[in-house]
Amino acid sequence: MLPTIIIIITVAAVIALWVISTQRRLVVLDENISNAMSRIGVQLSSRFDALSALLDLTKGYEKHESETLIETVKSMRIVITAKSTPEDVLHQEGVISEALLSIAMITEQYPELKADQNYIKSMSAVETFENMVRISRLIYNDSVTKLNREIRTFPVSLIAGILGFRQKEYLVEQTAKYEM
Repeated sequence: MLPTIIIIITVAAVIALWVISTQRRLVVLDENISNAMSRIGVQLSSRFDALSALLDLTKGYEKHESETLIETVKSMRIVITAKSTPEDVLHQEGVISEALLSIAMITEQYPELKADQNYIKSMSAVETFENMVRISRLIYNDSVTKLNREIRTFPVSLIAGILGFRQKEYLVEQTAKYEM
């Protein structure tokens, strides 16, 4: 009787340790995803700031259109946080892309705006932050891949749902681009 109880306790302890270890590994993977989403939020916020500088420059050329565009961008801007979804990111990128397309139309009408040094610097900042967002997206998708793979792998798949871990969605690349 005693050896059976010892075996049962040992097996239960091994299973408990495995569950704790698996839960910790999944938490780390989930935190990496949250961190990557936060990075995207910081980059998008910086990109919005650079976009705002571009919009301010267009005020002198197309005052009414620029003011309308500034108000539209401000009203549609949301802060991307660790809890944001890929849809939130895509929405924000869409807002930025639409604003950049509108700015591109204005700059086509006013070549002196396109040649302005402040415009060139602001546009360079927008492009720099766009590249940083692209890198942050890659990091996010890599983190999602690691978590999703872990969740789908046996025997982790047996307890991942019980522990509250679900597969995450990837950020897909937007196809609409702007020309400046």
